[in-house]
Amino acid sequence: MTLFQRRQMLGVIAGTAAMLTSGVASGAFAEERTSVKIGYALSLTGPNAGGTGITTLPNYQLWVKEVNAAGGLEMPDGKRLPIEVVEYDDRSSAEELVRALQRLATQDNVDFILPPWSTGYNLAAAPLFDRYGYPHLAATSVTDKASEFVKRWQKSFWLLGGGHDYTGALAKVLTDAADKGTINKKVAMISIADGFGIDLVTAARPSFKEAGIEVVYDKTYPVGTTDFSPMINEAKASGADTFVAFSYPPETFALTQQAQVADFNPKVLYFGVGTAFPVYAANNGDAITGVMGIGGIDGTSEKIADYRKRHEAATGKAPDYWASVITYASLEILQEAIKRKGLDREAVSAEIASGSFETVLGETKLEDNQLRDLWWAGQWQNGQFVAIAPGDRTGASQPVIPRPAWKK
Repeated sequence: MTLFQRRQMLGVIAGTAAMLTSGVASGAFAEERTSVKIGYALSLTGPNAGGTGITTLPNYQLWVKEVNAAGGLEMPDGKRLPIEVVEYDDRSSAEELVRALQRLATQDNVDFILPPWSTGYNLAAAPLFDRYGYPHLAATSVTDKASEFVKRWQKSFWLLGGGHDYTGALAKVLTDAADKGTINKKVAMISIADGFGIDLVTAARPSFKEAGIEVVYDKTYPVGTTDFSPMINEAKASGADTFVAFSYPPETFALTQQAQVADFNPKVLYFGVGTAFPVYAANNGDAITGVMGIGGIDGTSEKIADYRKRHEAATGKAPDYWASVITYASLEILQEAIKRKGLDREAVSAEIASGSFETVLGETKLEDNQLRDLWWAGQWQNGQFVAIAPGDRTGASQPVIPRPAWKK
């Protein structure tokens, strides 16, 4: 190679380096892209498949379908790139979830990873999202440690509030009713020994104590419990007008059926995850009237009504009345952040943390990487699981207490 040729080559290398530094080259490379690769690992089979199949997977499918129908994700230069999905089944195994996330990040080299379903699985996934530099929009995780997690995992975003939010709201609903003489201030309470149940019951004990509510029965049950008759009978004998179960879907469904068999009719009946599922209503008919639970939606919102119609038309399933709409809103946030910042995960994460977004929830802005404008308690009324707390928020319905007794 001649001296002139070597100088030419060095000039090309230097020019390329300058382009990379200035971002020109990255723009040129971006023009060659034909898609945006988005991956996720979900519980498509196993015990968690029920919750995943109602709250999470249909929203991912709806979002991808709608985005691709519009030509793809819009980039800052106006170009649109269709979404290419890489999907894994974690088989309701945290270990398999970890392996799948590692594959998505290191072998599939996806541009973004969508989160799993459930509190426990999002907590298991958070360190991996952080390690590989992906924004983590945890839309189905209830945790009181969100502020602590944000400091540890700066690209993590916690969108479903903490246990104290839900239990504090429930305590207010109960004390308001007790002050009217409708119920006594005694609660019988059970909780699943998993991330969700532990977070909720840990928050409930001080919430109830501060509200002057006496917890007369407090029992934790292991994952996989199917027979709740001993707990129901003990709660029935406790003298409490309120029964609270911080449960996951399988137990929520089982408790509802077994409470009817036992003719257990507390004036307030509150369950956890699964209460807001459409299948809960389908399984129990009119018996669900007055049953309370975690979450709820604004039944007067036109945006949410439109979202629910589109969801059912696209997936063949109705969304739940709690975390479904939050999950979809999180995808809208991600979509808009990509439109503003492109595929730079660092920039997208910073935009999610600081930006304001128009979503199905209305104008949405995170505080300290958390979504705080949420509904904390709901109740089945007239065939819908409507929000009842915070009671002073626009769109809230008035709680019906006491609930109707089971029909024999």
